[in-house]
Amino acid sequence: MVFSYGIRQQLNGKVYLKITLPLKVIKTYIIRNMISTIDCFYYTIIKNKFKGGTMEEKRIAAKRAVDYVHDGMIVGLGTGTTAYWAIKKLALKVHEGLNIKAIATSIQSEELARKLGISLISFSDIDEIDITIDGADEVDYNFNLIKGGGGALLREKIVAAASKQLVIVVDQSKLVNRLGLFPLPVEIVKFGHEVTMKNLSKLQCKAKLRMKNEKVFVTDNGNYIVDCHFDSIENPKELHNKINLIPGVVDNGLFVDMADKVIVGYQNGEVKELY
Repeated sequence: MVFSYGIRQQLNGKVYLKITLPLKVIKTYIIRNMISTIDCFYYTIIKNKFKGGTMEEKRIAAKRAVDYVHDGMIVGLGTGTTAYWAIKKLALKVHEGLNIKAIATSIQSEELARKLGISLISFSDIDEIDITIDGADEVDYNFNLIKGGGGALLREKIVAAASKQLVIVVDQSKLVNRLGLFPLPVEIVKFGHEVTMKNLSKLQCKAKLRMKNEKVFVTDNGNYIVDCHFDSIENPKELHNKINLIPGVVDNGLFVDMADKVIVGYQNGEVKELY
């Protein structure tokens, strides 16, 4: 972009360079610096909260996913490290002129989006979501997913189910032949959670109540998370239905027949799209 400049002489004998920049250039500079500042803060939080994979693999995959977002779309914002990179990239495009509205799957993603200038709406304002970009803890080759490592599985599933297109962004370590190495998160109500956990254990898993900072982890919805350790999950759909029939279970982290596309980032910098 072209800018003009001139040299002016001051009374004290010093020479100053006067630079005149278009308002758009100044605005972009300020916004990019603002995003960088917020970026450092949230990067530290998210890096410490979510484990697995490398940030660079997730970043390049998330960048590719954002290419599918177009002007006028309603966008679902996921939760976690990959969603973090997608939200950051979306914010830059918004300040470059992209017109979108978004629904976040967690308070954390909502706060980040708001700070970065992404316009947020609620389900009362829309009928459906055009595209949702989110991550996953495991993805098999039938596009079955385990999600909920960040504790937002319920809102993630609600948003995913309301989306025309669910794009999952992962690094290569999340691709598996069979789900189950990653513990399956199950969101349960607080009341009677001991009984609910016993019933979950009857499904041949080791059920552990999720803790954080030596306290029971509580979701944005005020519920508990139980991490169910299976050796492997042979039939994700069947297990999903069995778990959700247990009284006290709100929902679980198995996302079956929901993902439309999986974008994978690799260590060598390559990005692949799976359909």
